[in-house]
This record gives sequence, structure tokens and C-alpha cells, in this order.
Amino acid sequence: MSSLTVYHQSTPDIPNKVLTHLEDIAATLAERGVRFERWQAQAPLQSGASHEEVIAAYRQDIDALMTERGYAGVDVVREVEASLLDEHTRDEDLVRFFAAGRGLFTLHIDDYIYAVLCEKNDLICVPAGTRHWVDMGEEPRFVAIALGSSQEGGGVTFTGEKFAERFPRLDD
Repeated sequence: MSSLTVYHQSTPDIPNKVLTHLEDIAATLAERGVRFERWQAQAPLQSGASHEEVIAAYRQDIDALMTERGYAGVDVVREVEASLLDEHTRDEDLVRFFAAGRGLFTLHIDDYIYAVLCEKNDLICVPAGTRHWVDMGEEPRFVAIALGSSQEGGGVTFTGEKFAERFPRLDD
């Protein structure tokens, strides 16, 4: 089940709120400029589907978002670099849609930490420049569609801050 856990940065052991309803998660994140929504496949997907099959199953939603936001690149991601567990920013939006599996996107906005657990059919769009870290678990098993302004996915800049070490991980 998708969820949003909000912490003050000074209290990593005590959440201020925990939300599990799509509308509540989306509304809370929208206040911070983050888009969160749920998509449904237009075609059934089998385990082990190719990149092309994954993209084809969500083509209508992908095309609409690419047109709306001016994204030029689309790819299917099945692994993530371990270094992204450290707080960083991107020079373009971080856009991920989960066709399978799950991942924890933790956003550091002002004095608050927003831990967004994304599950199958969840879309998250994090604006460029937002401090965040990404955790796909100790044994990652996911398939995500990545959209961006370029095919390369934009540059990553690590903040050097250690907030990510203080807050719960996906498998905690």
C-alpha cells in the first residue's frame, strides 16, 4: 500500500503524520509541488515484459505527461545506483512510474522529510532541485518508467548532508 510519512527533520523517530489514502497523499505532496497519482495499464503485462511492452502498456498516460511537461526522454529502469541513498538533487525533474515493485522516495523540503512509498501503478514527479534520496530496498525488485527532459536523465548533485542516514529505510 502506498503511503506518505512526514517527519520534522529534527525528529526522525516520530512521524508528524502518516497517510495511506491516494487523495490525501496527492494533496499533501501537491502543496510542496510534487505530483503523485495512480495510472492503470491499457494492456496486460506479463512478468519479464520487455522495455517496449512496458512502455506500450502505459503509452497513453506517458504521451499525455510528456506533452504536458515537455519531457523528451522515456526509459524503463530495473535497477538503481546505491549512491542515490545519499541526499542529492537533480537538475531536471525526477519522474518515475512503477509498473511493478516498489521504492521509497524521501524528499527533504524546508524543515520536513516526506517519505513517499511508491507501489505498483504509482507515479511520482519531483521538481528539479528538490533534495531527496531513493531507496529500492536491500534486494530491489521493481520496474519503473522514467521520464525526463533528456534521454540522459539529467545531472545529480550530492548535498553532502547526512539526513538520509537518520531516517527509516525501505526495509526498516
